[in-house]
Amino acid sequence: MAKHRIELLEDLRKAGAEGDVDFLREGVKVLAEAMMEMEVSRKTGAGLYERSDERLNYRNGYRERWWDTRAGTINLNIPRLRSGTYFPSLLEPRRRTEQALLSVVQEAYVLGVSTRKVDKLVRTLGMDGISKSEVSRICQELDEEVNRWRNRLLEGTYPYLWLDATYIKARDNGRVTNLAVVVAYGVRETGEREIIGIDIGPSEDGAFWTAFLRSLVSRGLKGVLLVVSDAHVGLINAIATTLGGAGWQRCRVHFMRNALARVSRGAQSMVAAAIRTIFAQPDKDSARDQLRRVSDSLQSRFTNVSELLDGAEDDLLAFMDFPREHWRQISTTNPLERVNREIKRRTNVVGIFPNREAVIRLVGAILIEQQDEWATGRRYFSTESMQKILQCTVEETPAGELQLCGV
Repeated sequence: MAKHRIELLEDLRKAGAEGDVDFLREGVKVLAEAMMEMEVSRKTGAGLYERSDERLNYRNGYRERWWDTRAGTINLNIPRLRSGTYFPSLLEPRRRTEQALLSVVQEAYVLGVSTRKVDKLVRTLGMDGISKSEVSRICQELDEEVNRWRNRLLEGTYPYLWLDATYIKARDNGRVTNLAVVVAYGVRETGEREIIGIDIGPSEDGAFWTAFLRSLVSRGLKGVLLVVSDAHVGLINAIATTLGGAGWQRCRVHFMRNALARVSRGAQSMVAAAIRTIFAQPDKDSARDQLRRVSDSLQSRFTNVSELLDGAEDDLLAFMDFPREHWRQISTTNPLERVNREIKRRTNVVGIFPNREAVIRLVGAILIEQQDEWATGRRYFSTESMQKILQCTVEETPAGELQLCGV
């Protein structure tokens, strides 16, 4: 076996030395796909087309993935599983040096750093220098990969959807402006989380949010039962317009900030403690009763907070219609804000982007990397807890949405 492997590697090395790049690339593709087939066979308990009493899972076709290697870009066919996920070990998040190289090239490109400086930076990583044409090629490939990822079809249903925005400085029409980067983050019916959309615009107005959500629907977004976001008016209207039938959960962390902004600093701890008791209740009826008690207790001294609570009752407690195992995650936008913090950490290095395309390139690359990490991890919600939602849904409405019958 070792002898055959050595002979194969020698043939591949000679092919590369002789300039037969296509042969070398095809060889890498064959080896990679053979490795994936072996890994999937171990996961399913049976080989391809094999009948086995020890079978654990079934295959479910393939998905395409572009893989950048030293032999060039290879189009891999990655096996899919009927239940659960599979992510090839050979595509595990890149080695740190390669991540650093990619980051240097991206940041250098968007900052307009000279080719000579890029080459010097790459050499400090202990790697060979790269030419201007190589920088251009990598950036073009990044654009293509990000665009494929942004426009991919969405399969299955997404009962939970989080929406939020962060702001990044970029040059637009000759002046520096704050651009809104909006991100959609969903959990599939299988309990797996996924970043399903990203876009940029001049602000978070209703028209922009509506166009963004319609683009998600056109790509296949369906089955949304609960949308979690802050109380931005334009966003709320866009959700009602495009995702009819879905409930809306007002982020309770954002609500708390809004409430505390209406009281003096000295009273904030007391008011915050009172509001928290609402979310500590074991069920929705108890939470409603507690909300009204808290509202009544604050009425005389903090009338504006009391009115805020009364007006937000349904939106603050929408998460309690869903399985208790999900309450902590679906009551706030915290899951998505963690993603946004990573975006800010990486984009702060750049400072001011030269144009919108540069923003999409770098943020898209960050999110693809995050998605790959999730694909190798455990489910966000268990299959059992997700079944509680699926068992409590009725047929699709004329608008194409699922309705919850209660948990």
